[in-house]
Amino acid sequence: MTLRARTIVAAGVSTLIAVVVLGSALDVLVARHLRRDLDRGLRTRAVDVAQLAASAPALVTAPGTLDAQTGALVEVVDAQDRIVARSLSLGGRVLPRALAEQTVANGRARYRNVQLGDDDLRVYAAPLAHVAGGGAVLVAQSTKDLDSTVNTLHGLTFLAALLAAGVGALAAALLVRGALQPLARLDRAAGEIERTGDPSLRLPDPHRPDEVGRLAATLNAMLESLERAREAERRFLADASHELRTPLTALRGNVQHLARHGATPELVDDLQADAERLARLADDLLILSREEASPPPRDDVRLDELALASGADDVRTEPVTVTGDRAALERALSNLVENARRHGEGRVTVDVGSTNGRAWMAVLDEGPGVPAAERTRVFERFEGEGTGLGLAIVRATAERHGGTAAVDGACFTIELPLRKPSGIDGHSSGEEPRKGQN
Repeated sequence: MTLRARTIVAAGVSTLIAVVVLGSALDVLVARHLRRDLDRGLRTRAVDVAQLAASAPALVTAPGTLDAQTGALVEVVDAQDRIVARSLSLGGRVLPRALAEQTVANGRARYRNVQLGDDDLRVYAAPLAHVAGGGAVLVAQSTKDLDSTVNTLHGLTFLAALLAAGVGALAAALLVRGALQPLARLDRAAGEIERTGDPSLRLPDPHRPDEVGRLAATLNAMLESLERAREAERRFLADASHELRTPLTALRGNVQHLARHGATPELVDDLQADAERLARLADDLLILSREEASPPPRDDVRLDELALASGADDVRTEPVTVTGDRAALERALSNLVENARRHGEGRVTVDVGSTNGRAWMAVLDEGPGVPAAERTRVFERFEGEGTGLGLAIVRATAERHGGTAAVDGACFTIELPLRKPSGIDGHSSGEEPRKGQN
C-alpha cells in the first residue's frame, strides 16, 4: 500500500474504533440507566400495591384496581401461594410461581428476568406484611421498549462510527494529498536528474517552512555540493592530464633519442629528472587524494616539536598541542618551509603560537611575498612550479584538521583549533599551561 492509502486507512480505522468504543460505553450507560428506571418503577408500583393490601384489602380484589398503571402486570398471592388478585391485562397468563414461593418463604424482595409467552419481562417480587395476611406481590413489565431503545442506540452508534470513519478518512485524504503533492514534485524532479545525470538541475522549492521544505533545501544543498565536487574532479583530471603530458612527452622524446643515438650522460640525466618529476607528481596526487578523503584525526600533536624539527633558520615557539595527524601536519609544514626556500628570500622563520582557542604555524621569509592579485589562487592545484600541489596539500591538510590556510605577503599561516582540555583546570596533567604569543 502507498503511504497515502496507509494513512487514509489508519485514519478511518482509528476513528471507527474510537467512535465504536465511545458509543459502546455510552450504550452500556444508557441501558443501565433505563433498566434502573424500570426497576425503580416496578418497586414503586409494588410498594403501592402492598400499602393498598395492608390498608384496604377489599380494594385489591376489586376488578381494575391493579390496572391503574399502564403496562404493569400485577399479581398478588397469599401465604399459601394462592392468587388473591391480578391485573386484567395478564389474561390467561400467570407470573412465575417459583418466584412467588421463594419470596414468601424467605421474605426478601428480588428482581428476575423471565419469559412469558413471547414477551420478555422484568419481574419484581416483594413480600406482603403480616398485617395484610402475608403473601407476596409480583409486578412485571415488558422489556420490549427498553430493548428496542437500546438496539436503536446500537444502530445509531454503528452508523455514527461509519460516518465518522468516512469523514476521518476523507480529511486524512485531503491532508495527505496536500502534504504529498510537494513530495511528488520532488520525486519527479529527482527522477529527471537521475535520468539526465545533470548535476546542475535542482529540485523545486515548495516554499514551505515545514519538513518538506527543509528536505528540499537539504537535497538541493547536497546537489550543489555534488556539482561542486564533480566540477572540482573534472578540473583536477584536466589539470592532472595537462601536468602529466609535459614530463611524459619529454620522457618519450628522450626514449626515442636513446633508441636512435644511444645513451649519453646528458640523456641519462634527463631521463632520471623526468622519472623523478613523474614520481613526485604521482606521490603528491596520492597525498592530496588521501588528505581530501581521510576522516578527522584524533591524535595529540605538539606543534612546537614540529617547528623545531622543520629545519627552518629561526624558530619562535611555545608549547602548543592540537588534535591532529602528526605526519600530515609535519608534511604541510615541510611544504611551507620548502616553498619559502624555493621562492622566498633571506632567512626562513617558523612561528608557533596560540590565542583564543586557536593555534597557528606561520612560515615567513624576508622576500616581498605573494602579490595581492595571486593570493586567492596560490593554494589551488597545479599553481606554481614543481608539481604545483605542495600548497594545495597544505590547504587540504588544514581543512581536514578543521582549520584554514592563508597567505599574507611572505607569511604563510596554518590555523588550527587547539586540543580540547581534558583536565579540570583547562589543561591535561603533566602539560605546561598554554601561553599566547608576545
